[in-house]
Amino acid sequence: MPAILFPPRLPRSLSILFFVCLLATTNPAWSDNAGITTGPVIEGFGPVVNVEPQFNLLPETHYRVVFDVSETPEDPAALNRSIESAARFLNMHARSGIDPANIEVAIVLHGGAGKDVLANEAYRSRFGVDNPNSGLLLALKSAGVQVWLCGQTAGYRGFGADELHPSAGLALSAMTVLTRLQNEGWALIPW
Repeated sequence: MPAILFPPRLPRSLSILFFVCLLATTNPAWSDNAGITTGPVIEGFGPVVNVEPQFNLLPETHYRVVFDVSETPEDPAALNRSIESAARFLNMHARSGIDPANIEVAIVLHGGAGKDVLANEAYRSRFGVDNPNSGLLLALKSAGVQVWLCGQTAGYRGFGADELHPSAGLALSAMTVLTRLQNEGWALIPW
């Protein structure tokens, strides 16, 4: 039986038109970019490409965003890319003319991602490797990013407050932080 190349509900002519339109729009604004780099807010983390956007944040507005992070890589030696997204957010908007002083960022970790804010010693004792997120967490703290660990996750997983990375604080729960920050006007970025 031959492979079906086009969806059965669309006439072949519409499927071909869709495919041609898709090919015509696959040249993104950054295709001529020399590369993906980090900075200017968080050097070494949060790689982004330079884009001349048609839609961006408004430079005169003050932004408050909170990242909800619950997933973690299976490999304990791997950086949590969801945490790194906060660095990407800061880097890409600073490059696009948004003053970093006009952006407040918070990260709330719970579930499996709770381990990613353990201090190096606690992380190493549990997983046999240094916490790959330590450098990123320090860079985020230096940029003024708040990092909160869900206290319910910590209790459930047996993480003591004294085992947290120096950049992280302990909250009653992730739900508590997310509720309060959203009530205070923070925009939720749910990863």
